[in-house]
Amino acid sequence: MEDLKKYFAKSELTPAIVQEKSTGEVLMMAYMNEESLRKTMETGYTWFYSRSRQELWNKGATSGHVQKVYEIRTDCDDDTLLIIVEQTGAACHTGNHSCFYRTIWEEK
Repeated sequence: MEDLKKYFAKSELTPAIVQEKSTGEVLMMAYMNEESLRKTMETGYTWFYSRSRQELWNKGATSGHVQKVYEIRTDCDDDTLLIIVEQTGAACHTGNHSCFYRTIWEEK
């Protein structure tokens, strides 16, 4: 497996944007550390690092709303990840398919 340290050179945590494979919809943003990225690559399902609980969490482990990973991309600076997934159920803890369901501004 590739050395993952370069994705955490600037910080121990890297933003991970999760996008639906079939629609391109942005589902959520969470943080990954090197261990959660490694577990994601090993299992094929998303793992993140919870800043509030200070621990790893497997998306959907308790709800069943899992994210099957198809591709992981990095940005040009290697400091943000894009995780392409097939989402089962809701991605958001509120029950919405995407965490980005509220519009706060829109051009008229």
